[in-house]
Amino acid sequence: MADPSSYRPQPGQIPDSPGVYRFRDEHRRVIYVGKAKSLRQRLASYFQDVANLHPRTATMVTTAASVEWTVVSTEVEALQLEYSWIKEYDPRFNVKYRDDKSYPSLAVTMNEEYPRVQVMRGPKKKGVRYFGPYGHAWAIRETVDLMLRVFPVRTCSAGVFKRSAQIGRPCLLGYIGKCSAPCVGRVTPDEHRELAEDFCDFMAGRTGTYLTRLEQQMHEAAEDMEYEKAARLRDDMGALRRAMEKNAVVLADATDADLVAVAEDELEAAVQIFHVRGGRVRGQRGWVTDKVEAVDTAGLVEHALQQLYGEEKGEAVPKEVLVPALPEDTAALAEWLAERRGSQVSLRIPQRGDKKALMETVHRNAVQSLALHKTKRAGDLTTRSRALEEIAEALDLDGAPLRIECFDISHLQGDDVVASMVVFEDGLARKSEYRRFQIKSFEGQDDVRSMHEVVSRRFRRYLQEKLKTGEWSPEDARDGEIPAEDDGRPKRFAYPPQLVVVDGGQPQVAAAKRALDELGVDDVAVCGLAKRLEEVWLPGEDDPVVLPRTSEGLYLLQRVRDEAHRFAIQYQRSKRGKRLKSSPLDDVPGLGESRKQALVKHFGSVKKLRQATIDQICEVPGIGRKTAETVAAALAHAVPAGPAVNTATGEIMEDETPAPAGASSERGTEQ
Repeated sequence: MADPSSYRPQPGQIPDSPGVYRFRDEHRRVIYVGKAKSLRQRLASYFQDVANLHPRTATMVTTAASVEWTVVSTEVEALQLEYSWIKEYDPRFNVKYRDDKSYPSLAVTMNEEYPRVQVMRGPKKKGVRYFGPYGHAWAIRETVDLMLRVFPVRTCSAGVFKRSAQIGRPCLLGYIGKCSAPCVGRVTPDEHRELAEDFCDFMAGRTGTYLTRLEQQMHEAAEDMEYEKAARLRDDMGALRRAMEKNAVVLADATDADLVAVAEDELEAAVQIFHVRGGRVRGQRGWVTDKVEAVDTAGLVEHALQQLYGEEKGEAVPKEVLVPALPEDTAALAEWLAERRGSQVSLRIPQRGDKKALMETVHRNAVQSLALHKTKRAGDLTTRSRALEEIAEALDLDGAPLRIECFDISHLQGDDVVASMVVFEDGLARKSEYRRFQIKSFEGQDDVRSMHEVVSRRFRRYLQEKLKTGEWSPEDARDGEIPAEDDGRPKRFAYPPQLVVVDGGQPQVAAAKRALDELGVDDVAVCGLAKRLEEVWLPGEDDPVVLPRTSEGLYLLQRVRDEAHRFAIQYQRSKRGKRLKSSPLDDVPGLGESRKQALVKHFGSVKKLRQATIDQICEVPGIGRKTAETVAAALAHAVPAGPAVNTATGEIMEDETPAPAGASSERGTEQ
């Protein structure tokens, strides 16, 4: 642990103006981001006697090794920069909300030629209108089923739509009147888009005008003695009213507002949000967070609003946001919300009436959500801490291994040998730092040699990153400056683990330890977890460490090992699939996908192309003589693949077909 006085800036160096500050650890990793009206006053509060600080704040300042800041002109700019940096760096000591479940939303893909209504989860996409989120997917489907009678918008997938267009026959929904069947041309693209826009307007709460119009059309049809049409319009109105009844009116003045409530204890907090549009609750969602920083209710509200509206614009930000406590910089936060909406946003605490009563309902939901979370994940934080302590005790480590990296080797009978590296921090998977390796130094099957190569490459990269940042020193950071070569982003392989776990027994552990010794890395512990009896092996030990079957530490090691195994197999299968689909034409320089397809289409197969003369190849449109000579030479040197066999019938397949255009390499792969 660092002494905060070792990197404390001089008081005169810190400006007395608004800004955003970052604490970094000894590896230059950002561990906390904060903002302040006065940087001088705020930063001074961190460098008082550690005993007087909140326990979580004390842990943060003793983990940090430097502090730096950026001056901004207004508090709104500070709020925006703080949000951006928290998203970019994912600091360990900042409050991070996680959804306590995956909430589905009703989405209308207005970015497509024929908009589609569907259930969507996950991040929002540009050009898609969202409604919700809802508590359950079935609630969305019930609502959509009622509304398709009036707004027969496409709901089918791209594959079903394309197939119906090919055969000239719509799907079942087209026959029963719940789809306007744009796939077969029953409506034009403009007519279908108008239907989708009416659907969106109704879901957005503009229901009165549409129901009035339907009622008027019903009366006109009845007066014209078009009784079947009048009956259909009557049924349409009934369906829309039933859809509206699923969202009862909670605010009589057709208010558009979001209500945010917080329930908290010493360790965790639950946030519940009700989205009210047109006076009706149109959606609900909830988050749960560990209180890893000293933060009160107002601070939790501020973080929740940043999380909720940080990526939103326009009408997604309501006119009114009701909260249980106002953040310290209420005016700046309201201005930030107004910028995102494009008009004024009211941020306040409800004092009386329907809004206060509804806020109490939202708070009850937050309380129940926190209680349910603690029931489902009883002592999750405590359990993880106990698991890390048990591992430290069993392996005789100096402290709990807050960062664990696990390596596994995967191959198929010596082919496509790959390795995986997974990372767990504080007992949780950190998938953004997973890495994959191809074994390069030799061919064939040798897990021990592969493990030595992979661990060597990983820690060689760590030493390279350490060398790059070796020019930086705490004295350089005291004035708040960032080294020129540091772009502020976390570096790959820049942070060492406290524990390396390998999938295997004594041989693999010895190989990993030898790799570390050769590089001079002596502050990283190594162990192996053997699958047969789940034994933990240590370097140089003849007998394994046997953890109890009920040990939380063993459970954590098993999860880490199994995740590394899964990740390695996934990569190995991907490489094998690409290799099996490869074609000799892929290696011809300058030959694109279009000309490859033209060659195979002209000759029927690569086998027949290999037998063709240069003059015959020149007959293919777009193929000149020089290209033909290159193709002929490449195929002449390529070893013909064995005949393909249909595994279902045993038939030998004569024709060969080239693979699709080469897929791009995936992120996180260390080639």
